[in-house]
Amino acid sequence: MKKILLILFLCAMHQVGTAQKYIPILKNNTTLIYICKLHGQTRTLTLTARITSDKLILDLDTRGVKSSIVTLPEALKNGNALSFNQGEYAPVLNLKPTETFFMISQSAYQDLVKNNKFIYNNTTYVLDQNQGNNNVEIEGKGVDALHVVAEIDETEMWIVKNPEFPLICKIMKNPLGINFTLVKVADKN
Repeated sequence: MKKILLILFLCAMHQVGTAQKYIPILKNNTTLIYICKLHGQTRTLTLTARITSDKLILDLDTRGVKSSIVTLPEALKNGNALSFNQGEYAPVLNLKPTETFFMISQSAYQDLVKNNKFIYNNTTYVLDQNQGNNNVEIEGKGVDALHVVAEIDETEMWIVKNPEFPLICKIMKNPLGINFTLVKVADKN
């Protein structure tokens, strides 16, 4: 009987531990700090969110390059392309109505949840059903994320389980040579 109670206790503790994964929330003045691997170079990239009724602005700062990346509401809702701009082209960059930055669109996220796949940049990304590959951490906290793999190449993405702002917290094996990992989320109130 003691063994059964111990097993039940351990199962309950496992459930509590797995149910308490961290979900980063994006709101005004949230700062996201990424470590980026760009064509063999490593750099820190900071994004600070400004959310208005008609757009999402991510103020980018990396190695002295500062730029405001503007994502339109139609892109947040139905975008199908990821911009890999690094902020060097303009102090304010207005993305196309189909482009998002460091996240996928809400409709792509819904496709992923409903159909276990979504299409972005003309590439189909398929949900990895192996739960062991979903392990992503930010400052020692496990992130509740979905792991996807591209059908045509080896690109892997980890997307935060947040239907409003499905942030990409990690990209690996990107054929463009641009890989990044979210390492810190800070809210300034």
